[in-house]
Amino acid sequence: MTPEQVHALIANGLPDAQVTVSGQEGHFEALVICKSFAGLSRLKREQKVNATVKEAITSGTLHALSIRPMTPEEWAQKHPDT
Repeated sequence: MTPEQVHALIANGLPDAQVTVSGQEGHFEALVICKSFAGLSRLKREQKVNATVKEAITSGTLHALSIRPMTPEEWAQKHPDT
């Protein structure tokens, strides 16, 4: 599985999200910035992202995914220059 394939799975499942994926050989990190994360705990946010890649994890194609879920406001606070 490639970062682009992981990106596509997450983006298809969360169409309002900005997604950046890095990594290789089944181990990836995803930064997911999504308005629908507002008011959700980190666990609930991660569950929403995991749901988009569940089949790939179940099949063994995707071995590990580290998720950094944020709202656009949280991203702007942490990265005011971007």
